[in-house]
Amino acid sequence: MSNESRPSREEAEAAVRTLLRWAGDDPTREGLLGTPDRVVRSYEEFFAGYHEDPVELLKRTFEETDGYDEMVLLRDIRLESHCEHHMVPIIGRAHVAYLPNTRVVGISKLARVVDAYAHRFQIQEKLTAQIANTINDVLQPRGVAVVIEANHQCMSTRGVHKPGASMITSRMLGAFRDDPSTRREFLAMIATRSCSAAEA
Repeated sequence: MSNESRPSREEAEAAVRTLLRWAGDDPTREGLLGTPDRVVRSYEEFFAGYHEDPVELLKRTFEETDGYDEMVLLRDIRLESHCEHHMVPIIGRAHVAYLPNTRVVGISKLARVVDAYAHRFQIQEKLTAQIANTINDVLQPRGVAVVIEANHQCMSTRGVHKPGASMITSRMLGAFRDDPSTRREFLAMIATRSCSAAEA
């Protein structure tokens, strides 16, 4: 959305007051007076991903790897997003791996790519694909794998009311898709972590 078509902060706060009235409360009572401002500031944090370019995050790479060509895996990346259908939280973790070709990227950049896409309105399937596709397009590795495990509050706090249910999505590209042994290695590495965490 262009800055010209984006509502002003005042319009956003007015929209929150409208929702408070629609829910049945009085936005002018003491406890709710500051709520519109707090909600808008929360949205600035929740949806900061609209102002980040994931491609730019990955452009600074390193070629001095002494020929390292094995898997690079970042596990258990905390993931906080919002369902685009009900505007409620999606909370989980992402596991991201790639097989370097000639370049590697700082590991914090992988986490920031996850955040850049997660901090938007999302569905988990699209989020998983966006992360994998961007890493693949920018780094041009021999393979990329992304697995996301998440709980959806649109399912746990409304609708079917099934707390504790988690959704798992994956996107495998290159060697992770074509080579069963590479895929098994990746899945075993994230499964080992999950088992260890459960035992702790």
